[in-house]
Amino acid sequence: MLPIFRRIVLAVAAGVALSALPGDAQAGYHRQYYTSWSYYSTTRYYYRTYYYYPTTYATTYSYHYVIYYPSQPRYAYYYNPVSHQYWGRFEFGEDGKPKGYSLLAEKDRKEKLADIPESAFPKPAAMPAIPGASDGEKMEAPPADLPPTDLPKG
Repeated sequence: MLPIFRRIVLAVAAGVALSALPGDAQAGYHRQYYTSWSYYSTTRYYYRTYYYYPTTYATTYSYHYVIYYPSQPRYAYYYNPVSHQYWGRFEFGEDGKPKGYSLLAEKDRKEKLADIPESAFPKPAAMPAIPGASDGEKMEAPPADLPPTDLPKG
């Protein structure tokens, strides 16, 4: 009888421990994440997708693209595929270490990067809020695994 009682106590203890975890840890929830880099040969840049839930109760991820041009190795540009606009960039130091995010003013957001003057980008600062978030949750910085500056052949 004691072994059964011991099993019950262990089962109850395990249940209590699991219920103490935050909801997102229980479900494997990730509010935001980045994919790995892919190469887009037509335009000769690398891109990754930044997925995020705009709210804690959202059930479908939204996404933006992070675009890396080997000709500009210090920057990863954020592009909104819904508005068709670049809206900021993340800067890396020459050593590859993160420096911060430059959020463009609404008036400076353009469809083509060439239409945005360098002077429109403010000094790098902290990451902005997750797009559409009302709770103020900040975006995660992109991983520092920048692609090579040498373009693939072909």
